[in-house]
Amino acid sequence: MRFSSNIPFIIVGLTIDGKRFRPSDWAERLCGVLSAFGAEKKMKYSRYVGPGHYNGEKAVFVDGQLYEIEPMAYRFVLNFAQDNDLQLIEGACKIDIKD
Repeated sequence: MRFSSNIPFIIVGLTIDGKRFRPSDWAERLCGVLSAFGAEKKMKYSRYVGPGHYNGEKAVFVDGQLYEIEPMAYRFVLNFAQDNDLQLIEGACKIDIKD
C-alpha cells in the first residue's frame, strides 16, 4: 500500500492475514521509540504518535502532522507497519493522550 505524506493513519495490531501481532506490548514499544521524558521525569508519548485500541485490537495512531515535523519518524512508523505486514487505515486518526 502506498501512502501519501502528511496523511494520518492507524496501524492495527493484525497482520494482513488477520493474525494478531506479537509481542502484546508492541504498540507501547513502538510509541516509546518516539517518546521523551518530561520535566516531571515521566515518559511522555509524542503528541503525534500514540498507542490505543481500534475495534478491540491494539493500535498505534499517527497524526499526519508528524511528517511536517519529522519526516524520518513518519516514514519509520509507516515502514514498521509495512515491514511487519500490519493492517493500515489511511486518513483516520484520533490521538487523545493525557499529559
